[in-house]
Amino acid sequence: MRKRLAAAVSRVLSGVPQKPASRVLGISCNHSKDAAFEIKKCDLYQLEDGPPVTTVLTREDGLRYYKMMQTIRRMELKADQLYKQKLIRGFCHLCDGQEACCVGLEAGINPTDHVITSYRAHGFCYTRGLSVRSILAELTGRRGGCAKGKGGSTHMYCKNFYGGNGIVGAQGPLGAGIALACKYTGNNEIALTLYGDGAANQGQISEAYNMAALWKLPCIFICENNLYGMGTAVERASANTDYYKRGNFIPGLRVDGTDVLCVREATKFAADYCRSGKGPIVMELVTYRYHGHSMSDPGVSYRTQKDTHNVRSKSDPIMLLKDRMVNNKLAGIEELKEIDVEVRKEIDDAVHFATTDPEPSLEEIGHHIYSSSPPFEVRGANQWIKFKSIS
Repeated sequence: MRKRLAAAVSRVLSGVPQKPASRVLGISCNHSKDAAFEIKKCDLYQLEDGPPVTTVLTREDGLRYYKMMQTIRRMELKADQLYKQKLIRGFCHLCDGQEACCVGLEAGINPTDHVITSYRAHGFCYTRGLSVRSILAELTGRRGGCAKGKGGSTHMYCKNFYGGNGIVGAQGPLGAGIALACKYTGNNEIALTLYGDGAANQGQISEAYNMAALWKLPCIFICENNLYGMGTAVERASANTDYYKRGNFIPGLRVDGTDVLCVREATKFAADYCRSGKGPIVMELVTYRYHGHSMSDPGVSYRTQKDTHNVRSKSDPIMLLKDRMVNNKLAGIEELKEIDVEVRKEIDDAVHFATTDPEPSLEEIGHHIYSSSPPFEVRGANQWIKFKSIS
């Protein structure tokens, strides 16, 4: 009887397509739980010691970083398409190529810490907790956007994330103010204040440095150096391109911004420095953007397509992490392909929502000026037009 039953089961199973072993066996048989890696040593300024030159990546963290970076990449490429279809209007600055910066920074801090950045903010919106749906819907100006469709690309916010700021360098003093609030409340939290290499030449950045150093504020000033301020190479715009030394009286470090692990470890180091009460620190992330400065800039008049291709082929942040994980058996090729499919599906769903969700009505234009206030009237374009503002 048992032999007949076994034969019957064998006949049934022989007609069922079998899943690849990697999907069936999973982590217990095919994958390592973690692996150690050497990372590039950071250049230091007024620091005796810096971040470690080795680190451990767990399988769980690796898969999470990979999915986050892949999601940001696909989201930005989709934003490019929507812009060209005129479904996104106005300013739009994409960060594809710089995914290791926003993912590595988030991996090195606590959710309760604070982040403020420039208008190239979509990746940070995602790593801080906003959904792809709410980001793309904000880009298309819909009610389901993270700012109710009234902020657009440069004005997105969520808990402990203060934008997206449209004025070059304006986030510098604001970030110092956030750090002042952290010190005043004594909550052991820190502020990450990001700006680009172009904004590094702004006077208000130097003013923020001075106040932060004077009051020993827990602020990490982070220059995302993607080598071009708009269409101008850093060598043509800055007398001193060592942005990590620009703090003068503030210690600094220069980090490989294409390596998510290098960014993570440097961020942990800088965060510990600030939390210890030593004051601010400057961090320069050397990175590269694949798109032009904004969607109005094709990005080919001041650099060649060959230049961009060379960067993609040698130091693409997603490729670097993928190779590390596969070569050290933290993940398999097929598993990562499944993540890619899952990400594409999430992006497609977000696009559908962002293009079908209704736009906010004109009556809502004056809403949410204050977070908590009794309703009041707001003057429109002339004195006879009035709008009601509701918190």
